[in-house]
Order: sequence, then C-alpha cells, then structure tokens
Amino acid sequence: MATTNTQPSPARRRDRLGIHSLDHFCFSVPDLAVAKQFYTAFGLDVRDAGDALHLHTFGHSHCWAIVREGTPHKRIQYLSFGAYGDEIEAFRARLGSENVELLRSGAHVTDEGLWFSDCDGRLVQIKAAAKSSPDGKSVVLNPSTEAGTRGVGTRAEQPPVRPTRLAHILLFTTDLQRAVSFYSRTLGVRLSDEAEVVAFMHGVHGSDHHLVAFGQANGAGLHHSSWDVRSIQEVGLGAMQMASAGYDRGWGVGRHVLGSNYFFYVRDPWDSYAEYSCDIDYVPADIDWSSQSFTADNGFYLWAPPPPEDFAHDYE
Repeated sequence: MATTNTQPSPARRRDRLGIHSLDHFCFSVPDLAVAKQFYTAFGLDVRDAGDALHLHTFGHSHCWAIVREGTPHKRIQYLSFGAYGDEIEAFRARLGSENVELLRSGAHVTDEGLWFSDCDGRLVQIKAAAKSSPDGKSVVLNPSTEAGTRGVGTRAEQPPVRPTRLAHILLFTTDLQRAVSFYSRTLGVRLSDEAEVVAFMHGVHGSDHHLVAFGQANGAGLHHSSWDVRSIQEVGLGAMQMASAGYDRGWGVGRHVLGSNYFFYVRDPWDSYAEYSCDIDYVPADIDWSSQSFTADNGFYLWAPPPPEDFAHDYE
C-alpha cells in the first residue's frame, strides 16, 4: 500500500451506510498471454491463477483485478465492493427497499456477499472485506537536489515503475445521471464532482476523490483502470517504460482538474487504458465534500497535450 499522510482521522462513518472500497474488478479478454505481457510491462505483479490472471501490486497481498480469457473482445465481468461485515444485512435491506433483485446463481455469482445487476446490467457484488482504500492522502515524493549536485541519473539507472495500489476505475454508462443515482442509493458512494458527460464518486469512509467514475457513452464498458504511483517523475517514467515495451499510444503527461491528479494514460491492447496517477485529492471520512458541476472544457484537464480524438469512445 502507498505511504499515506495519516493525521488522526476517523476511517469510518457511523452516520452513513456505504461501501468502503472498490475491492477488485474482473474483466475478460481474448488472450491471457497478451494481458500478462501488458500488465507486467505496466509494473504490476501479475500472478497466474489457473484459467485467470490476478493483478497485484508488488509488496501487497491484495488482488486488485482478475483477468479471464474467453470473450472475443474485452468485457467487464463484475465489480466487487468491500463493506464492513456488520453492515452487510443493512445493505441487504437497502437493496430490498430499492427493489433491487439479489442474484443467487449465474456466471461469477458465489455465496459470498450480495450480488445484483446495476442500472446498466453490470454484475455487482457487495461483500465483507478489509478496507483496501487508503485512510489518508498518499504521500507524494518529488524531491529536489541541492546546488552543485546532479538532479537525476541516466535512464539506464532508473528502477522500474511499480504502482502501489489500484486507485479507481472509470466505467461507461448509457445514462450518466441514472448511474450516479443508482450507485448513490445502493452502495452509498457520494458524488464528488461532475463535468457534463463524466461523474466522479467517493466512498463515505475515507477515499480518494473517486474510487469509481462514470462516463456517458452508448454502452457499458470499462474506459480505464487507474493505478497510484509515488511521484510525477514516476508518471513520466511509466510512460517511457511502456513506450520502450512497445505500448507507445496514450495520453499525457498532464494534470486533471477533477481529482487534481497528475496522469498518463497508456492505451492497452483492447483500446481502453491503464492510467499512472499521482497526487489525487483525498476525501476524509469526517468531511462532507461539496460537489461541483463544471463544463467539460473547463473541468477535464488543467494542462496536457490534446487527448486522442477517440479517447472517450467505448470500444467494448
């Protein structure tokens, strides 16, 4: 897990029911070997798990994502959100009050936790799990050097960039406001900010500015997964690392307005993205974040090269 600025702060709210983490997500691809090559180059600890790959970060036992094989195109299979164990029955009651049908069978559905379909037909799980979202803002390392010394070593001397944790995912939805309302009412996540065709949501028990985000599209695919790194330097080095491995399409380096994070998006083999992210805003559990609405041109990014024309296209 990334080092965090851990000033004494409650890691749980007692006055609101809500998930605390995006525990993991699962998606399928045509060829696991291609996925293993890409995510290994990206800097993840990719582990073989029978007929799937488990995506870890080095030095951390948590599995952030599961990649399966068997679909002709990349496809999101399910989302798993972590909640405190003593709140599972309260979630069951909430889902019932919202007339959300609980699933007891089907692909990926297990006896663990609560399974249901979201407003776009995506499979969602709420389960009792340890909190994997951070309890404080990640420490950012951008040191300078004293006069008379070299600021950096050569490219050959740089260690590989290895993200510390999954930060968030952005999902496409066919109805942005419906998705925001559904996830707020069922999972208890709260709107952080929005900009016309995109909305960002955080966990009430302390999380980054967004642990899940939604973008308006004609389908319900996965746009990107975002992975936290320790510095702006690592964002740039990550871009070079992937270009050297043959993945030279993407967007960045830049800085977002909503979330404030520095970024570089690497285009993956399925025309979605994996993002190196650094210094994202953090919403502590004891703060009621005031969400704002922005125009798309004013709220997308503070500075960056122009994004690819099809950056927001849902290829899934």
